[in-house]
Amino acid sequence: MSSGPAGQVTGSSIRPPLETAPHAPARRSLRTVDGVTIEAAYDPARGTRDGAGGSLAIVVAHGFTGGLDRPHVRRVAGVLGRDAAVVTFSFRGHGGSGGRSTVGDREVHDLDAAVAWARELGHARVATVGFSMGGSVVLRHAALHGGTGREHEGRTAARTDAVVSVSAPARWYYRGTAPMRRLHWLVTRPAGRVVGRYGLKTRIHSRDWDPVPVSPAESVPLIAPTPLLIVHGDQDGYFPLDHPRMLAEASGGHAELWVEHGMGHAEHAARDELLARIGAWAASAAG
Repeated sequence: MSSGPAGQVTGSSIRPPLETAPHAPARRSLRTVDGVTIEAAYDPARGTRDGAGGSLAIVVAHGFTGGLDRPHVRRVAGVLGRDAAVVTFSFRGHGGSGGRSTVGDREVHDLDAAVAWARELGHARVATVGFSMGGSVVLRHAALHGGTGREHEGRTAARTDAVVSVSAPARWYYRGTAPMRRLHWLVTRPAGRVVGRYGLKTRIHSRDWDPVPVSPAESVPLIAPTPLLIVHGDQDGYFPLDHPRMLAEASGGHAELWVEHGMGHAEHAARDELLARIGAWAASAAG
């Protein structure tokens, strides 16, 4: 998949001063390069440890069936807001966004648009933090917009300065756990997509990937020298520990790996203490 230019912001000509932005999230509609309208929100930094948070924005990429208004996503944004401004958005097919979910493929365009909006708001540094499906998307996005041999391509509005992938798969089509077998039924079967639409409020595309996107593990070697953190729980019921280890190994020693004792899967399982450490890492690694 070509990275293309960054997504366009709809109705976003107003740039709020970073130091005086309101406490309530500012809402915008973003339009992706493939024409999907994405809902997004901006929370200004509430006060940072190093006093430099005004220049940093963290863009949060939620997991499958999530969305920017889900309580666990708001909690993530609240904790990360101690270190930076935070942009949240709903992937296509989720929440108030248009389109249908492609479960990690075209979602890279949605992240493009959110990162570009953070740049438009005046942030010189942007880090991406993704969970589960969002974790795979931030890896693919970083590979498309920076890294070794991509200096010119990476100088786009959608480039990132640091990447954090939490609870992400290393490879596609994994069915080794019961939750992943249920997820594949949800995505691939008509009855499953009906459950997704009405039960989980997630609209899922009916077509198979064509072509199959580059996998997270194949993306990781293309991310360096952008700082990369991989976080995974040792009690993750979706993806066992061979997934984060495969990602870390693919980085050739570039990525930092945190295996969290007692942690389950993605946003729901990420404790505030872990999120605070992730925010501090992003603030430091983004330069």
